[in-house]
Amino acid sequence: MIWKPNVVVAAIIEREGKFLLVEEKADGKLVLNQPAGHLDEGESLMQAVVRETLEETAWHFTPEALLGVYRWPHPTKGVTYLRFAFTGRVTRHDESRALDHDIVRTLWLSPEEIRAERARHRSPQVERCLSDYLAGRHYPLEILAEFEDR
Repeated sequence: MIWKPNVVVAAIIEREGKFLLVEEKADGKLVLNQPAGHLDEGESLMQAVVRETLEETAWHFTPEALLGVYRWPHPTKGVTYLRFAFTGRVTRHDESRALDHDIVRTLWLSPEEIRAERARHRSPQVERCLSDYLAGRHYPLEILAEFEDR
């Protein structure tokens, strides 16, 4: 058997002191998460985070920096997630666009409001990414090298 982590992307988006989160259904619960999802075959990490943000929030996202890379072994599923978190800005909102089926709604929350909901975070990565962002961590997008098939 070959072990492989699940590669996911996430968008950490601040606007006027509040952060864009999704309330979503996961494992039978309503949880909070940054806009995030799996890397699809054939797409770059930046393409994935732009797509996932649009699908989950109806916001058009422009990545500006890599916040960090986070490894999280899920304690009960036997799955390890490798999260590439990006910071950036949203440029416009498609209010008529339907959100992914597991998304209940989007929220703009302050850091205090996010931390107060810690028990509802989808994973510990939610608060860690927030803390890293608030600490000023970020890396240029050029740190990511993409090689196309030849």
